[in-house]
Amino acid sequence: MDRFEEFETYVRVVEAGSLTAAAEQLGIAKSAVSRRLKDLETRLGAQLMTRTTRQITLTDSGKALYERALRLLTDWKETEAAIGSDTADLSGLIKVAAPLSFGVAHLGPAIMEFTDHHPNVQFDVDFNDRTIDLIAEGQDLAIRIGELRDSGLVARKLAPIKSVACASPDFIKRNGLPKTPRDLEAFQELRYSNRSDKAWHYTAPDGSQGTVKMSSTLAGTNGEFLRDAALAGRGILIEPCFIIHNELRDGSLVDLFPDYEWQSLAAYAVYPPTRHLSSRVRAFVDFLVERYKGTPYWEKY
Repeated sequence: MDRFEEFETYVRVVEAGSLTAAAEQLGIAKSAVSRRLKDLETRLGAQLMTRTTRQITLTDSGKALYERALRLLTDWKETEAAIGSDTADLSGLIKVAAPLSFGVAHLGPAIMEFTDHHPNVQFDVDFNDRTIDLIAEGQDLAIRIGELRDSGLVARKLAPIKSVACASPDFIKRNGLPKTPRDLEAFQELRYSNRSDKAWHYTAPDGSQGTVKMSSTLAGTNGEFLRDAALAGRGILIEPCFIIHNELRDGSLVDLFPDYEWQSLAAYAVYPPTRHLSSRVRAFVDFLVERYKGTPYWEKY
């Protein structure tokens, strides 16, 4: 048995948390994973983990091996990438997790352009608004929107994300134009359900700050659904420009307070510090940074 394969399998089992998940990520049978682990323990003469139907627990020897094996694999892959980068084009699979609205509208076209330049790179994209465990689900990186919690992930900022309070011209005609953000309390909000904070914080042109909270009779977990509701004149929408920039540009939605700033967010590429960042993943992140640098195109309306 190849020792590299044994170490790679062992590290993947530890990070995935089960033999089944590791087998799926490696693209081999569960029985092959079990055999590699058994061969490794036999060769080392030590029990590395205890396994039950629900969990894997590392022994002291297993913990020590994990740290050493991870370093060895990282060193090997970095050496291989450094030597190969000068003689071969990028190739291999990149697994990415991305929020649905941003992913489809903005990451998708970026992936198409990147693969035009690097046709030997393949992508497997999980479009999902939930926050996933990158290691457990075998993702190389994730695109995340918002304030990052202290999760221990390595993060690289891709672009600022501006939000806008808007409504359709028909809604304004029927209900009147709010003069200040405080006036919004008299209107119905089209609310994004996954947002935990029900209040909105804003900064006025003079630098003063305030908070407003609207009632809501329509909410949803999809930004395009809420955008369409706003276009139909169903309420006030506060949403990132990357979803509504075309509507702001053509006037079908009106920026109610162009001189005010709402809670600014950002888009990040994140990955685990223990996961080796391959040359293809690093090149893709560099590509995204360059593509979105400065004022992103979705904020030019």
